[in-house]
Amino acid sequence: MEQALIVRGAPQEYECRVGAWNELEEHLNRRKLQRVLVLHGTASWEAAKPYYPEMPAIEQHFVYYGGECTDEKTAELTDFFQEHSLEAIIAVGGGKVADLGKAVAHQCQKPVLILPTLAATCAAYTPLSVIYNPDGSMVRYDVFPVSNALVLIEPQVILDSPLDLMVAGIGDTIAKWYEADAMISQLAVQSIEIQVAAFAAKKCRDVLLADSLEALKAMEQKTINQPFLNVIETNILLGGMVGGFGDDYGRTSGAHSIHDALTLLPESHQQLHGNKVAYGVFVQLVIENKWQEIDRLVPFYRSLNLPTSLKDMGMTLSEEEYTRVAQRAAEAHETIHYMKETITPEVVKAAMVALEAHDFQ
Repeated sequence: MEQALIVRGAPQEYECRVGAWNELEEHLNRRKLQRVLVLHGTASWEAAKPYYPEMPAIEQHFVYYGGECTDEKTAELTDFFQEHSLEAIIAVGGGKVADLGKAVAHQCQKPVLILPTLAATCAAYTPLSVIYNPDGSMVRYDVFPVSNALVLIEPQVILDSPLDLMVAGIGDTIAKWYEADAMISQLAVQSIEIQVAAFAAKKCRDVLLADSLEALKAMEQKTINQPFLNVIETNILLGGMVGGFGDDYGRTSGAHSIHDALTLLPESHQQLHGNKVAYGVFVQLVIENKWQEIDRLVPFYRSLNLPTSLKDMGMTLSEEEYTRVAQRAAEAHETIHYMKETITPEVVKAAMVALEAHDFQ
């Protein structure tokens, strides 16, 4: 199993604390940045605005990101950035806003500063962008040679974010352990970088199993507690460290290939990324014949309302759809082949069908 291993361990600067956004202008001044593109969403921007600082000395161009991180939108915003002779991008929002900001920053060879409004993915932390087609189907992910300049996390903003997005983030991040372990466990010798990735991946699982319910309770009660802070930083920082130190050995294997394949089906677009990844974890575990681990995870999934099956996501696949999804998941370039098992469309389809038929106690 020969894969890439380049360490991209962290953003240049990272801070998570109440009031962190108040220092944004100081961060810009230290970098001598005066003209910026502020990329944002819609609902997330409304939630963020009360915490976003007034910066009268900074020339800011506020632009809605458009709903998807696509090559077309990247090109459009690159042109806008260059036409206005801007110096940096501030991405305020969720994973797609962050990914689009990173893609444009890469094209323009300028810094990107990320202010996440969700803890649904590690996108704020990692120097890569997931690129989609305009119809919402996934194309590829691009890894960049320059770290994100700054990540500023304001816990109060995330406290007010939708509960279901935090749950999806937990589903996406618990996959870090299962996907990384499927690869790292095959290695006879683990370099220090890989050991760090494995530690971070296991820590993701352990923190989330221990703290997720209390973190969600904090969100319901609108009161910050330590488990809430732990889960935020697990989803963003620890999750980012797994791929940051492990590179291909710590990014994705089976679960994300299942997610990517599901994006072929329009009805899957109603499901959050992390929910589909959480389902993909179970498909991967079936392929690995780890039914006991599935049974161990079922109570946790149910406590958070994460899907254990297609049925839980309101999806019923025809034979033809099972075949299409399985073929897409098993394409030669997919990371599912990093697993030690021999992967074919038939193996994937059989695992999905077996999971759907399984009687969870």
